[in-house]
Amino acid sequence: MANRLRDKIGSGGLATVMSAHNPLSARLAEEAGFDGVWASGFELSAAYGVPDASLLSFTQHLDMTRAIIEQCSIPLIADLDTGYGNAVNVGHVVGAYARAGSAAIVIEDKIFPKDTSLLPGGRQELVRIEEFQGKIEAARAASIGHDLLVIARTEALIADLGMAEALRRGGAYAEAGADLLLIHSKRRTPDEIVAFTESWSGAIPLVIVPTAYPDLTEARVRALGKIKIVIYANHAVRAAVTAMREVFAAIRRDGGIHEIDKRIASVEDIFDLQRVAAMKAAEKRYLR
Repeated sequence: MANRLRDKIGSGGLATVMSAHNPLSARLAEEAGFDGVWASGFELSAAYGVPDASLLSFTQHLDMTRAIIEQCSIPLIADLDTGYGNAVNVGHVVGAYARAGSAAIVIEDKIFPKDTSLLPGGRQELVRIEEFQGKIEAARAASIGHDLLVIARTEALIADLGMAEALRRGGAYAEAGADLLLIHSKRRTPDEIVAFTESWSGAIPLVIVPTAYPDLTEARVRALGKIKIVIYANHAVRAAVTAMREVFAAIRRDGGIHEIDKRIASVEDIFDLQRVAAMKAAEKRYLR
């Protein structure tokens, strides 16, 4: 899987990656034509009904990641937050995700436990550069024998530490062996990300998550030249919440499902997404 992601960015293309919190949302992302899926910590936390604040365990996230990889044929990028602890933890965790078949992992330079990046008033404390370099090196060592991309994520702009610090950290993380650098911003316009990209002279390409600045289109991203992956990091769960609220409200308003039934996916559509036909074909072939 990682080779497909490497090939996409190595050929000069822009890889588009959609969030997923279970195999069904991953299949819908694949059906829509995205290049990969993002096993989102934010989305899985939301699916469990808890804040994205390092509350879910490593095994909860890994189990769902494995389930997605088993049921989806496009590459998966695993959102590992801070790596669940220090560099030793990172090595253990990254090894597990590599063996599970992840195409790439992302670790960020915040202190564990963390607050989600776009939370107003959230704790956005960063670890020392040297400490995070050790985490990258541990991730790199754990990926030996697996075609895994190690993506370092700096939250310097999220923490309001300024452009110079973000560039300094990005350069240090590239030196430590990261394959790509994810630069994140909470600004409502893309100006900060554009300025960072234009100033970036590092040897590795960039990754962005345009949640806060949705006006930055893929055409503009391509024109910037240095960004190779764009991650739509929480749109699966947000779309699901929107749709469920609308449908549930309509059922209560109408006093039944007689109106809404015509507007939602059919049971047969769900059968197709579950690959029921393949199961029935297997039954026909093997059950005796």
